[in-house]
Amino acid sequence: AISKCGFGNFGQQYTLRSDWNRTWYTDKPDLTECFQNTVLVWFPCFYLWLLAPFYALKLYCHDCGCIRISTLCTAKTVLGFLLASFGFVEFFYILLERSHEIQNHMVFLLSPIIRSLTVVLAICIIQLERIRGCRSSIFLFLFWVLAVVCSLVPLRAKIQLVMYENPCPVKDASFLSKMLFWWFTGLVVKGYRTPLEAGDLWNLREEDTSDKIISDLEEEWTTECAKLLPDQAQILRKLQKEQSSGFCLLRTLARNFGPYFLTGTMCIIFHDFFMFAIPQVLSLLLGFMNEEDAPLWKGYFYATLMFLLSCLQSLFNHQYMYTCFTVGMRVKTAVMGLVYRKSLVINSASRRTCTVGEIVNLVSADTQKLMDFVVYFNAVWLAPIEIALCLFFLWQHLGPSALAGIATVILIFPLNGFIAKKRSKLQVQMKFMDGRIKLMNEILNGIKILKFYAWEKAFLEQVLGYREKELKALKKSQILYSISIIAFAMFGVYVLIDDKNVLDAQKVFVSMALINILKTPLSQLPFAMSTTMQAIVSLKRLGKYLCSEELKDDNVAKAPLNGEGVLIDNGTFSWTKEGPPCLKRINVCVPQGSLVAVVGHVGSGKSSLLSAMLGETEKRSGSVSIKGSVAYVPQQAWIQNATVQDNVMFGREKQKTWYQRVLDACALLPDLEILPAGDSTEIGEKGLNLSGGQKQRVSLARAVYRKADVYLLDDPLSAVDAHVGQHIFDKVIGPKGVLRDKTRVLVTHGMSFLPQADLILVLVDGEITESGSYQELLSRHGAFADFIHTFASNDRKESVTETAAQREVIIAIDEQTFASHQQAIHHVNEHFVPLLQVPGGPVRLEMYMEYFKTIGMAFIIPIVFLYAFQQGASLAYNYWLSLWADEPIVNGTQVDTDMKLAVYGALGFAQGIAIFGTTVAISVGGIIASRHLHMDLLKNVLHSPMSFFETTPSGNLLNRFAKEIDAIDCMIPDGLKMMLGYLFKLMEVCIIVMLATPFAAVVILPLAILYAFVQSFYVATSCQLRRLESVSRSPIYTHFNETVQGASVIRAFGEQPKLSPQLIRLSSPDIRRWLAVNLEFVGNGVVLAAAILSVMGKDTLSPGIVGLAVSHSLQVTGILSWIVRSWTDVENNIVSVERVKEYADTAKEAVWTVEGSSLPLAWPQTGTIEFQDYGLQYRKGLDWALKGITLKIQEREKVGIVGRTGAGKSSLALGIFRILEAAKGEIYIDGVNIAEIGLHDLRSRITIIPQDPVLFSGSLRMNLDPFNTYTDEEIWSSLELAHLKNFVSNLPDKLNYECSEGGENLSLGQRQLVCLARALLRKTKILVLDEATAAVDLETDTLIQSTIRQQFEDCTVLTIAHRLNTIMDYTRVIVMDKGHISEMDSPTNLISNRGQFYRMCREARLV
Repeated sequence: AISKCGFGNFGQQYTLRSDWNRTWYTDKPDLTECFQNTVLVWFPCFYLWLLAPFYALKLYCHDCGCIRISTLCTAKTVLGFLLASFGFVEFFYILLERSHEIQNHMVFLLSPIIRSLTVVLAICIIQLERIRGCRSSIFLFLFWVLAVVCSLVPLRAKIQLVMYENPCPVKDASFLSKMLFWWFTGLVVKGYRTPLEAGDLWNLREEDTSDKIISDLEEEWTTECAKLLPDQAQILRKLQKEQSSGFCLLRTLARNFGPYFLTGTMCIIFHDFFMFAIPQVLSLLLGFMNEEDAPLWKGYFYATLMFLLSCLQSLFNHQYMYTCFTVGMRVKTAVMGLVYRKSLVINSASRRTCTVGEIVNLVSADTQKLMDFVVYFNAVWLAPIEIALCLFFLWQHLGPSALAGIATVILIFPLNGFIAKKRSKLQVQMKFMDGRIKLMNEILNGIKILKFYAWEKAFLEQVLGYREKELKALKKSQILYSISIIAFAMFGVYVLIDDKNVLDAQKVFVSMALINILKTPLSQLPFAMSTTMQAIVSLKRLGKYLCSEELKDDNVAKAPLNGEGVLIDNGTFSWTKEGPPCLKRINVCVPQGSLVAVVGHVGSGKSSLLSAMLGETEKRSGSVSIKGSVAYVPQQAWIQNATVQDNVMFGREKQKTWYQRVLDACALLPDLEILPAGDSTEIGEKGLNLSGGQKQRVSLARAVYRKADVYLLDDPLSAVDAHVGQHIFDKVIGPKGVLRDKTRVLVTHGMSFLPQADLILVLVDGEITESGSYQELLSRHGAFADFIHTFASNDRKESVTETAAQREVIIAIDEQTFASHQQAIHHVNEHFVPLLQVPGGPVRLEMYMEYFKTIGMAFIIPIVFLYAFQQGASLAYNYWLSLWADEPIVNGTQVDTDMKLAVYGALGFAQGIAIFGTTVAISVGGIIASRHLHMDLLKNVLHSPMSFFETTPSGNLLNRFAKEIDAIDCMIPDGLKMMLGYLFKLMEVCIIVMLATPFAAVVILPLAILYAFVQSFYVATSCQLRRLESVSRSPIYTHFNETVQGASVIRAFGEQPKLSPQLIRLSSPDIRRWLAVNLEFVGNGVVLAAAILSVMGKDTLSPGIVGLAVSHSLQVTGILSWIVRSWTDVENNIVSVERVKEYADTAKEAVWTVEGSSLPLAWPQTGTIEFQDYGLQYRKGLDWALKGITLKIQEREKVGIVGRTGAGKSSLALGIFRILEAAKGEIYIDGVNIAEIGLHDLRSRITIIPQDPVLFSGSLRMNLDPFNTYTDEEIWSSLELAHLKNFVSNLPDKLNYECSEGGENLSLGQRQLVCLARALLRKTKILVLDEATAAVDLETDTLIQSTIRQQFEDCTVLTIAHRLNTIMDYTRVIVMDKGHISEMDSPTNLISNRGQFYRMCREARLV
């Protein structure tokens, strides 16, 4: 906020304008910080200093004798000096604490000093008054009143800050509170009492905010990247760059986050020291038990020492974990930020190599892998050291027989290494997941097309194909993991073999304690190694992406030109460095303030020319320079998920009058009247609740609002009706429009606008063949003239000139009424927010039941039995050892050693087998469950009606398919494995301790109650935090998706910095530490109890049983914290089951196919359509979108449907396809009631050519025929009829040409023709044409129209028309108005009736 002060680098004018927006034009008036710290402080001071000399003079002249010093006077003086001293204290505080904020704002230092000096002056005046005998003074009274009034505003601001700011308590916590994490207790208690809201969380510390973290790392990374590229040979450089980019990223991260990470490393070293001290103390305790006459105090001393060491070990361990998680979070946030910023500057060639799905995966999966790496990295080097130390101490206790143990370890190592390597190879699972998510992303984007074409099944199969491969890889990986566990179980067997050695309690149990210590690094090591391997892969992926080519800043020079707005000099441009040029020999000079029109056929390079001006393409040669700022309107509007107003202002301040002018010029005012909340209506993702034309106009308004110098308009008039188009041209683009003084480059297919352009460029195959004004080009009789003459006849009918009549009806026929016609938006808006609500309270039991039901009872009973068996074996195995240790020694050896060893070995082996059994069983069970759950989720989503997709953000759905399914695949089974294992282990320990010292029950019970109490607090809060986190994650991905798709617009407007996502970090790591520290004290209590009770019962207990009890009680702390960790992991991840199941209960469409239906294969044979009193509502309780439609369409009839926006034109089409079900009445096709047949039976037998051409990534062939039902010949002939044959046969892979995501490597017109080819291929008796000719140039338009006339001659054609001239030769025209048919007849009759249709034709100058 400080930088808002006019003394900073900000221009004064900017400050003043934004000040008024903050103070006057607002609901919550406030003065800027600058004003509060200057004017409000200086005003009373100025008054006092200015008038003090005059007042002193007055006092000097009127002497009434001195007044004695009273207590009041003394109090005034003391308080005055205190006030003055505060000012000096504040001065030093600002100087020392906030110096970085005030580098260019010295005013913040001045104010406290001025204030203090003024107070000193006031004290002097008080004394002067006393000496001159003045008892009351109006002069000082006014000063104090002014001072109080002026400080009320800053006081209010400070109170507000304290009320709304929720600072993180860790900053002010005491040392003890930080060590024990007590500062966190407040939030835990709050979460236990009431479900947490996002507002309950503390604000982040400065060093944890995403802005700070990302900006710090970005500076480092930019300097690092600069070093990366010394100019060597191109290829070499590329290879090296990919190799070293990952390493560079690691180095940058280390430099940034290393120092803090090292403090954590120090903690873990201390922890290790205490950990190894404990067995030594245990050894002393057992030695004491063996001595007959040792004094008791020693026993108590050893017991207490063990307790203290255990506590210290816990403390240091959790400090270490806390540091690691904090660093991990920061690394994750920083890398997310880097990827985000990169996605805004990456060039088109690199953009093609990575899809939106992959980028989202980098942000979600790969950053998580880095975070795990930070947490486990220390284990990579510490674990070997810990293992070596353990073996050294074992050698000390057991002598040479420890070698057997060492040999085992050496054997286990390569085995584990091998298994870890195998598992990391199986990370191909990630590859399949990438593919699956990418496909899901496209399915969700193109869901409407899938429903229209009844293609859901084909895509369902594709997704399940990926899924099966993914699960196969997962299963292999899980089984390999189980094998690695057996090895540990067998380990203990070998350690103690040597019949020469007498096993006594001291040896056995100290060795056991050491072996228990050894288990941790041994189990951590493979995990740490595989995490490191995965992190290296992720680092490479991230590094490669972060180093991919960026757009060069010098692609476009921002040179001040003389009189030219845009200048391209001999430019050759291509989309990729290696690819063929898309524009050749381009010379363009656009005079400042002129209107240039760019015309040409589909695919001739018009959009590429604008991209070249924006610097989005690779510049092979030549130069491009643009004068001033740029605004860009893309061909497909990019809309943010925000309010209409935010979309138009796009980060600028609101200027009311200009804003209204822009809305009026872009014909948006009538639309805002329909929208429920006017311009505060939230627009869904990708503009879901706006129609195509509204999106285009919002996109145009955003550009106009900018007041840029150069406007690049990529066919913005194509998606709107002729009337609206003409209005916009006149009001915005044309010679009398708002932009008349700006430089405008307009790509257009509308011939009617060309005469008003100053210059016309004709593009053919990427070259400018002709340029000049309209008249010049006509007189040359070149390609342009022929072009005009061909289409003049068509277009003359359409060209619209302003007439008085049209003024009133300008908004007459807006384009398609979008599927969720404006009314439905009322509901959409109610939905946008609730979808992100957080379900409160602990996880319901039903979720667990649901999960186990999916696995099946037959699987669960054996699992529980196996666990019980495993723990029974372990108990017997340990008890056997203690009996053995107590055996008396005869002649320096013990009897029957072989038999004892055999029993011991057998028990160990049984335990090993049981462990293997349980892990495999749980893994397989988990895979069964996740297969079912994913299948259900996918089917539920695909069976949902269109309205569901309009109200559910795709980020939410994608999050379900990526994050939640991943949790069900891996996290839940792993968590269950651990939780069950440790629960049974805990039971075993309790049994052993009670066997040894039954009195321990007295201690164990209260501890258990305390444990349960702490645990319940923790689980409640932990789940809340986890849910809040996942809810806050969805918008990040949605925002990410949106940004990547609108990158070119964001760049053109220069808005990159503003749109940085607010990556949110919550305090999950802190709560774990809070819990663990408090729990481990409970565990350490068990150690203390076991040890002290053993000392008390020294005379009755044998050393063997004491050793058994104490060495086992030492494990309790670890076991407890693992139980809780795995339990909360399961609790937190079982939420995923809940979230995946969530869509099972939403409304579904009718069935796809009706079993045993008698529908003939060739239906519909004639193509008659009959509506009987048909009515339609978008949702219950809304107005009728269609009411009482009764109408019969004969076979082979051609029917045009016209009407104004919201008249219900598109609703008819939606009704025929049952995208919306009838609210009353029926539709019969060929005498069959369509409500009684399956949706796919219906939709696959009729065809629509929709307005938005949607393609999916995959081969061109797959896009035309996903079920592989047609032969290549049929496909080629349909392509030929769609005029795409030449284009496709010139492609490198012909029909197998890979379309990129969303078909971006085809132009919009070509995509439209592909949609036509789909229709020609299906060749059904009924064709619905939602007039899609908007994005196509006139030539292609004529081709489409003539193709439809010839090829669908014997079919029934329904056209939802936006241009009346296309339907003038139809047999019938239906005029819709407010949901019913107002007129219906042949066009000629309707015109002669002089009704509504006649008026529309007159406006369009067709009559």
